[in-house]
Amino acid sequence: MSDAVRLDGKVAVITGAGRGQGAAEARLFAASGARVVLGDVREEEGRALAAELGDAARFVRHDVTDADGWRAVVGTAVDAFGRLDILVNNAALWRTAPVEEETEENFARLLRVNLIGPFLGIQAAVPELRRAGGGSIVNISSTAGLRGIPGHSAYGASKFGLRGLTKSAALDLAADRIRVNSVHPGMIDTPMIAEVLGAGPAGRQAPRVPLRRVGQPEEVAELVRFLASDASAYITGAEFAVDGGLTTG
Repeated sequence: MSDAVRLDGKVAVITGAGRGQGAAEARLFAASGARVVLGDVREEEGRALAAELGDAARFVRHDVTDADGWRAVVGTAVDAFGRLDILVNNAALWRTAPVEEETEENFARLLRVNLIGPFLGIQAAVPELRRAGGGSIVNISSTAGLRGIPGHSAYGASKFGLRGLTKSAALDLAADRIRVNSVHPGMIDTPMIAEVLGAGPAGRQAPRVPLRRVGQPEEVAELVRFLASDASAYITGAEFAVDGGLTTG
């Protein structure tokens, strides 16, 4: 592993870390030398992952829509590990419906979790990132934040909004050496996808994807680690698709 993408000495907060992409990111971060605070509403899964990672991890039950909860998560990072260098806004909800069938309640819920949650996280993390001399914020958006998809009025609105928040925050925080970038996964083999589409074998075929397969959480985690690391020190306000070429062209 290149020294530039290692995370030795860095401390990260990862939301939605109990399973799927968040868990893959947490495992890779810890293997790369980071210490991680795992936030999730799924307490059993989050605690199990923290136990697996040992002294490098702490778990906090965390609802990303709760500003007080955000302060507790950041406080745990500082109390346990002395600093905060990285925030990964990974927690999200994915629900689909044609726009005329979408409900105001569901639309608002997705905006609260997928957009207001990361906003609150950025606000909570910035003072500690600034105190550390800079850092990296990685917002996990979606290909639904890059183009319109049928049935995604609520989800797409939240993920387009997160893309815009990323770009504005990157400009606001650049003078503090805090970088903000967004990652846009396509169809990734996670429990959240399986809950909607039904379980399928890892690496299952995806004929509409140029690479002809569904992606794996670890493939997203590799990019997130790069953006969290010093290897991406001159990258901010950028967006990266991890979608097998789905949004190309």
